[in-house]
Order: sequence, then structure tokens, then C-alpha cells
Amino acid sequence: MLFKKYDVIIAGAGVSGLYAAYNLDGRLKILMLSKRELTLCNSALAQGGVAAVIDKSADDFELHISDSLVAGGYENNRENLRILVERGPENIEELLKIGVDFDKNSDGSIALALEGGHSRNRIAHHRDSTGYEIVTSLIEKVRGLENVDLFENAHLLRLEKRGDDFRVEAELGGVRRYYTTKVCVLATGGIGRVYNFTTNSATATGDGIRFAYNMGAEIKKMNYIQFHPTAFADRENRECFLISEAVRGEGAYLYNRDKERFMKKYEPVRMELAPRDVVSRCVIEEGERLGSSDFYLDISHKDGEFVKSRFPMIYERVLEKGYDLTKEPIPVYPCQHYLMGGIAVGGATGRTRVEGLYAAGECAHTGVHGKNRLASNSLLEALVFSRLAAADINRQAEAGGAFFEKSVKEVEMPDFPDCNGESAPDGLRAEIRGIMQKSFFVTPDYAEAKKGLARVAEIKALLESGRFGITPRFAETKSLATVAWLILDEVVKTEGGRHDFTETARFLR
Repeated sequence: MLFKKYDVIIAGAGVSGLYAAYNLDGRLKILMLSKRELTLCNSALAQGGVAAVIDKSADDFELHISDSLVAGGYENNRENLRILVERGPENIEELLKIGVDFDKNSDGSIALALEGGHSRNRIAHHRDSTGYEIVTSLIEKVRGLENVDLFENAHLLRLEKRGDDFRVEAELGGVRRYYTTKVCVLATGGIGRVYNFTTNSATATGDGIRFAYNMGAEIKKMNYIQFHPTAFADRENRECFLISEAVRGEGAYLYNRDKERFMKKYEPVRMELAPRDVVSRCVIEEGERLGSSDFYLDISHKDGEFVKSRFPMIYERVLEKGYDLTKEPIPVYPCQHYLMGGIAVGGATGRTRVEGLYAAGECAHTGVHGKNRLASNSLLEALVFSRLAAADINRQAEAGGAFFEKSVKEVEMPDFPDCNGESAPDGLRAEIRGIMQKSFFVTPDYAEAKKGLARVAEIKALLESGRFGITPRFAETKSLATVAWLILDEVVKTEGGRHDFTETARFLR
């Protein structure tokens, strides 16, 4: 079987994948595979912005580190956290060079917003669609690179390592394609589709985590899952539209079913601006007290023109749902949002323990977030550590010279095993989502987690039996089963020893 040989293959085309490609040596032949269209990724959905110490007259690195530690329950990897924070400003400068249009003050300086858990205004943003602005700016740059082949709607079916080589099978437009490389970067994003309700895009099925796990990479802290407290609660769509943290940062109130502010009872100092895990837990606690899941976010007391100019995308989205953000409260409820665990990597290099395999972005675990990610540290992590991974690949290529190819060649390699077979049973994805929703929503239900783990293990074994044909949908289902098993296995292992980091965060305020 003939495989096209590249120097580097990047799986995923969100901020991490695109920024890695942008920072790789121009002499490297690079293949980028995007599962769907380029703008359908979690990165493009990011609303708030990039947290960075830009105004050093009012902010400093130690404050940003401290805020991240408090939000993360002091379980952050401090070495990598320092790298994250101290490298923030230089990456903002690089985005400005690329052409990212951050909102500016009248004097031309970057306008900095406040979000939950932050002690200073440090969020660089493009209105309420910062992720989309960064992604589209990077797409334009990467598409202009002669050394990069960028394919959309490229479903990764199989990825394995044989000796020093990675072998890739992907489906593009219904046709199977085969590629090989000695360096592979996983930038495949999150795992949100393992839940019934998530803010994540349709691509977030944890594919990179499954492939890395099967190749022997270390997977860590899969039970560190963040539930955002203010997803729009239309109760009809599994993909829930996020109401940015920045709305609360601009003064929005959180109401219970009786349209009463309630956070002061639980968080008298930080109230609506407490870290996400704290606010989510408070919503659940208040809901149990009242026997209701009806909650609202209200910014109608602010100037309507300001709200529409600051949050144009959110304003339009909720207006489509029949609500006017400038005139009334809108329904919200916690929803799965982000994974702090994932493929263990060295922060300064992006390397996994599998030779030649790198990971960056949400699928990677650098440990910078601890148990709970501070708002707007996600795009920062994607930028900082994908750039460092690219730098490490460049150093190795420069030193060894072995990676440099003048053109894409075809090489003969052993065939993949036959991918034909019967169709997998219907309903497995829905069953997995139901199990996860029962087992671990905001806080774990250990009894349900034990039952769920046993059933997910059965599903995982069935899908790995070799009976079924390998299609894009089957590959995603297999990823979801693996991810659910990894999460629930971690939850069950921690029963009895897992402290309530929400309570810890309260005492540390």
C-alpha cells in the first residue's frame, strides 16, 4: 500500500493546530487534517478572549498565577503555569502581527475585560467572538504557506505507530487516503460530545485522546471536567450556546427561578464572579433547595447600546431564541464545557511519552488549569504550548536534518487490516451520553459511575472486537466509548478520596 510521506502531520485545525503549523519551519512538509470545515471547532466558539498580563501598570504575572491557582484548587502544575502566564504577552503581540483585531481603547491600547475568577482586567478580546477572529486570521495565514497541505472534511479513521513511523488512514470525500510521518501533532480538541448537553462543537468526540491512549501515551486527570454555569438553556439542542463569562464580567446578575439574586448566600464576596466550578455548584445547590432548574442571567440594567456593541453575537443568538438581552433575563443552566485532563505532555516541548507524538490544546494535559480552568486561559494555553511544540519540532529537525523533505513522496508500507464489516448497533452513542449525564454532571454520582463504567467497558470491548466496518461515525463512536471509560474509571478510582474543591476555593478567597 502506498502512503504519502510528510515531515509533520497535524490532526485538528483549531487554534492549536493552526498556530503550530504557522510556527513550524517553512522547510517542513506539513499535512493538516480538519475533521469538518475549518471554522467548525471549539476554538471558533470561544467568546471571551485571551487572558494575558498586558497592562503591567495594573497587573503582573504573580497575580495571574495566583488567580489560576485559586480557580484550579491549587492542583495546577506550577512550572507549566508560569510558562503559560509569562509567555502570554508575546503571543498576543504575535497575534497582532498576524492581523487579529482585538478591541481597542480610544488611545489605541488593547481593551481589557474582566471575567470570573480574575482579580484584574486582563482579557484581550474581539467583541464576543474572539475565538472565531483568531481562527479565521490563522486560517488565512496558514492557507498562504506553500509547505502546508490543509484538508477539510478529513475524517481520521486510524492512526497507529509502526516502528519509527506513524500511519494514518483518513476519509476525504468518501475516498480513503493514506499518509505517514515520523512526527504527529494531535490538536483534536475536547470531549463534549460524550455528554447529552455541551457547549462544544460537533467535532469534539475525543479522537486524539483515543489514538494517543492506544499508542501508549499517558492519559491523565480525565475526571477534571469543567461545567460552565451559564449555557443558554433552550432544552432542545444538545449543543448549547454559551453565554460568555464576560457578560457577568460586565455586571450581569444571576437569578433563581423567582428572579432573585442568590449568589450572595453562597459566595458573599465574589458572587457572580466566582470561578466557574463554584458558580455551577451554587446553581445546583440553589436548584435543589427550590426544586427547580430554572435560572436566568440578566444584564438588562446596563445600557442597551453598550450591551449590543459589546456582545453582538450573543445578542443576535438569543434574539433568535425569542429573548432580548437588553430588555429581559435569559434562561441559563450549567453545561459540560471543557476538559482539563487529557494526553500528558511536557509543557515546554509538547512531547508525549510516545516518540514523535505531540499534543496541544484541549486534548493535551499540561496541568496548567488544575481542577478547574480559569476563564480565558484556554486560548492562551492553545497558543503558548502549540508554539512551544512547534519550536521543539523545529529544533529536532534542524539538528537531525532527517525530517526535511523537498516534496511529498509516496512510500510503500504494510497494508492496514481490512476495514470492512457489519455496521455497529444503533443507539450506542446515545447510551454513552446518557450514562455520562447520570454519572458525572457538575459533581460525580459514584453509584451511577460504577454502573456506568461496567456498561461502557462492555460497549468499548464490543467496538474493539473487529467485527465492524470502520466509517467516520464508527470511529467517533469508538472514541466516545474510550473517553467515557477513561473518565468513569478515574471517577471510580477517586471515590472517597476526592475532596470538594469548590469548598476549598471558598476558603481560599
